[in-house]
Amino acid sequence: MTAGQDPAESLGLSRTQARILSAFAELVEELGSDDVSFRLVARRAGMGERTVFRHYGTRGELQLAAASWLEHAVFTRRSAESIFDLPLIVRESMEAYARRPELAHLAAEAATRGDAGLGTAPDAARLDELIRQETPWVGAQERAGLVAALCHLDSASSWVALDRQVGPEVRDVADAAGWAAEALLDALRAPAGDR
Repeated sequence: MTAGQDPAESLGLSRTQARILSAFAELVEELGSDDVSFRLVARRAGMGERTVFRHYGTRGELQLAAASWLEHAVFTRRSAESIFDLPLIVRESMEAYARRPELAHLAAEAATRGDAGLGTAPDAARLDELIRQETPWVGAQERAGLVAALCHLDSASSWVALDRQVGPEVRDVADAAGWAAEALLDALRAPAGDR
């Protein structure tokens, strides 16, 4: 997504779809995801229930679309200028998920279902580019594994897992995620003689 670009536009969503997803997210935060019906979403979005069904035929489709929208509209990340900025960005992401736990759980649940339209967070292509630029000695296979691990680490799913394992203290979860990102990147900091 480019700076200043509307999240709905970057995802190719119509205004109606964006209203539906926004209404769904609001209701999930208020009621929890189990208590949100299509009727409530339609009422909150100011449209008929059939309109919601026309765009999202099942609850699963609505959840997947909402998860992708949440990553672009609610849980936005600043762009890394260097691959070594990522631990701080991961910490910030964990803090953002902690501020809106119901939505983070929704995004994590949708991610476990798997969907080609649910992009990674942060932008895998950007991380790959940064690693290529800053550490050209890293091979393609190692780079791909590192990008995948960093993207997984900076996700709602990781926040949920860390929140359960580390506990509800926001700083502890953010620290654990930041340290994990640092550990992954430590191999890239090897002195030139060690490569």
